[in-house]
Amino acid sequence: MTDLGPWGIAVSNADLAAVPALEDLGFTTMWLAGGQLDRLSRLDDLLTASRNAVVASAIIPADVYPPSAVTELYRRTEANFPGRLLVGLGGPQHTPTMAAAEAYLDQLDEVPPHRRVLAAMGPRKLDLARRRAAGAIPILVTPEYTAYARSTLGPDRLLAVGLFVVLDDDPRTARRVAQEPLQFLLGRVPAYRESARRQGFTDHDVATLSDRLVDTLTVWGSPDTVAGRALALRAAGADHVNLTVLPAGNRSDLLWAADRLAAALSR
Repeated sequence: MTDLGPWGIAVSNADLAAVPALEDLGFTTMWLAGGQLDRLSRLDDLLTASRNAVVASAIIPADVYPPSAVTELYRRTEANFPGRLLVGLGGPQHTPTMAAAEAYLDQLDEVPPHRRVLAAMGPRKLDLARRRAAGAIPILVTPEYTAYARSTLGPDRLLAVGLFVVLDDDPRTARRVAQEPLQFLLGRVPAYRESARRQGFTDHDVATLSDRLVDTLTVWGSPDTVAGRALALRAAGADHVNLTVLPAGNRSDLLWAADRLAAALSR
């Protein structure tokens, strides 16, 4: 299983020049979101920009890229950057059948199970991640869910949890920033709505992006507040936490945020 280290950070295609500095701050895995993957070679670009970091996709959408394209990506990056790519896979916005997910993985034999992870949140997908991959990469989850996912995956599977972060102490503006990705994910991806309901949120919470939902599934505030939530996820069973820093106010510089988060995480 690929060692991601405890902390990772999401980067965009515009952040490549900052990647070595992010590594120096202690972020040992660089995550590239599916929205950044207009071509799979974006992952090659990120590997080239980094020195030693693991590069992980979060996620390669299975309805956009066929198994043959993912296999070619793995073959190419393994030749040029051996051991450094973790293939994160996810389904389309409309939840695929388990049979379709199994069939997709059947065609990925060249990508070893220990080098692929699944965007799994429900019990059946977590079981699939346990059986057919190194583990799971859920997002929008609580420490309580994290403990459940750990018990479902077992002790020998990777659990890398994604956490949306807003470095803003003002509840009104911070929540507004956090609502932007939630509006898309909970509004258009059934699996995230179902996950929120399983975690105790009502249909009203989901439809209105209530303060309770935003405050629980994302974290906003000071670097120390963010570090506290990230550490709680680790204590609940996450091997790794991937921080996605959302631009807040006049501060959109990733390095500025990463420097403060790294200091808080090391205290």
